[in-house]
Amino acid sequence: MGSLSCLSRCLSWKRIMAVFFLPLALSGLIPHIQYGEYMLSKTGRPQSRYNWSHLTPLKLKNRSVGLGIANTGGKAAHFTLEGHKFLIFGGSIHYFRVPREYWRDRLLKLKACGFNTLTTYIPWNLHEPERGKFDFSGNLDLEAFVLMAAEIGLWVILRPGPYICSEIDLGGLPSWLLQNPNLQLRTTNKDFVRAVDTYFNHLIPRMVPLQYHQGGPVIAVQVENEYGSFNKDKSYMAYLKEALLERGIVELLLTSDSEDKVVNGSIQGELAAVNLRFLRKNSFLQLRQLQSNKPILIMEYWIGWFDRWGYRHSVTHVKEVEHTVSAFIKYELSFNAYMFHGGTNFGFMNGASYIQKHVGVVTSYDYDAVLTEAGDYTEKYFKLRHLFGSVSAKPLPSSPHLTPKTVYPAVRPSLYLPLWDALQYLDEAVKSVIPINMENLPINNGSGQSFGFILYETSICSGGILYAEAHDVAQVFVNNIIIGFLSDKVQKMRIPKFKGCQLLRILVENQGRISYSWRIQEEKKGLVGSVSINGISLKNFTIYPLEMKKSFFERLRFATWKPGPESYLGPAFYKGILKAGSSPVDTFLSLPGWNCGFVFVNGHNLGRYWKIGPQESLYLPGVWLHPEDNEIILFEKIRRGLSIRSRGKPKLKLF
Repeated sequence: MGSLSCLSRCLSWKRIMAVFFLPLALSGLIPHIQYGEYMLSKTGRPQSRYNWSHLTPLKLKNRSVGLGIANTGGKAAHFTLEGHKFLIFGGSIHYFRVPREYWRDRLLKLKACGFNTLTTYIPWNLHEPERGKFDFSGNLDLEAFVLMAAEIGLWVILRPGPYICSEIDLGGLPSWLLQNPNLQLRTTNKDFVRAVDTYFNHLIPRMVPLQYHQGGPVIAVQVENEYGSFNKDKSYMAYLKEALLERGIVELLLTSDSEDKVVNGSIQGELAAVNLRFLRKNSFLQLRQLQSNKPILIMEYWIGWFDRWGYRHSVTHVKEVEHTVSAFIKYELSFNAYMFHGGTNFGFMNGASYIQKHVGVVTSYDYDAVLTEAGDYTEKYFKLRHLFGSVSAKPLPSSPHLTPKTVYPAVRPSLYLPLWDALQYLDEAVKSVIPINMENLPINNGSGQSFGFILYETSICSGGILYAEAHDVAQVFVNNIIIGFLSDKVQKMRIPKFKGCQLLRILVENQGRISYSWRIQEEKKGLVGSVSINGISLKNFTIYPLEMKKSFFERLRFATWKPGPESYLGPAFYKGILKAGSSPVDTFLSLPGWNCGFVFVNGHNLGRYWKIGPQESLYLPGVWLHPEDNEIILFEKIRRGLSIRSRGKPKLKLF
């Protein structure tokens, strides 16, 4: 999905009016849609109900035509599945944002709410973290996720990109693509095409057996994502279509774009779908001009919105959602709720937006969705379940029980390790005459550094005006003493005078690469370009990549940790023990008094915390806890707090 940064997600008077006049707008917008056998009556009760109980992946054995399009008898075009009239009631859940142990719970809730289709993005950057090294295991086991959906009775629409947006780092593109200055992202540039072809050669053979025509649940595949808003290469979408077809994709293909960019992102002959947050008079104007003989599919109905650090928490009113989905059902519009369940940007996967400056997406991808970040029911869930139940000929499945939550005893970290003492446990440092940005470091089999922090050290023998272009935020130290901060907007600062020669240290944090717009091409992290004092370039750097991988924390077990002081200024690791009892369950961690950093529990990276909000707690899945003792390590950038507390529900900062 796209980052519409200029749009407020609060319920404004304009949106209230749009919802109020929605029936009038639609009656003029779609006059050719006949109410037909599934029309809702004036009382809101269906004259006839949907019965798709025989159209489920496990029950539908005899297959020939798959998801198709019918346009007969002068009526509006509609989808068919194996020849039967069919509406897509889709909901988005991203397997990579949900602990694998909870996949079944979330999918059962999707089915119980009344949805019949699962949609998910497929993130290239997570599946090919290093060039030529592929990972489809554990929480990235796409095939297991799709087959589980089929078992539960859900059809599936896959969205394999290669670009997906999804508020994930670089829109799901691997950061190692940025190494090549000649490579143009999202074009038919030969270097980009070569990388996509290699990835598709590994991904698509996994998708092919999951297709409808091979007995699987996949009824459609989306080509790229919102290319109409990028639109740099007229040949690109056609190339991707052929790349899918020649590797064995035979199901319905579709594109997905904002309502005013549909034409730019479309592929001749293939279904175009729209993304929107509420219906208005001209929502389908471009779409109808492009394909008047095809059914409407709203590929992303934004049921909520994502949060950014330092900005107000986004909320979409339940009444608005209820009214809009009622209209979808009434006018027989297929749609996909983005998100049904958002989950969490665990680790370093979050992306960023550009709003006059770089702004990171928060760790929680709750999205004000139908289920909460932790998979709990919301008022939206019950409203939608009621709507779907009112038009279903068969009773909906029972809703699964809630996942229990609890409050554990507070943890007071008893040990700490300053970053400077932890450097010896990192992989071998890189020596370079000039600074090297993350992506171009000669590590990870030549794929550079994707995520985390990077530390640059060099000797200086005088103070003065320091200049450096740091992405995204840098702390500047002389020896162990912090001097100031740099960022993409602050590139100069004064280094005070000192005697002799001292060690200049610049610690840079990658806060997530922009996931939308042409700016993705320029998203290198760390120090970009030369570093100078008083106009004289500095040389001979020692560079430490701090990727915070599990192997690093295993080595930290052999470090000499020190008793934790009441207060410490500077980057450091803090260690404590969480007592979870005999049967651990979910909880949320809050960090009062701490500033900014990351939390690791039993080696799992829960993601970033930051006192600026709006997110003020981190989701800790109970399945990642051991009975009794659990190791918690915090990496705090600035100054420690006193304790880590747990809560039974998330905490948000009120602006």
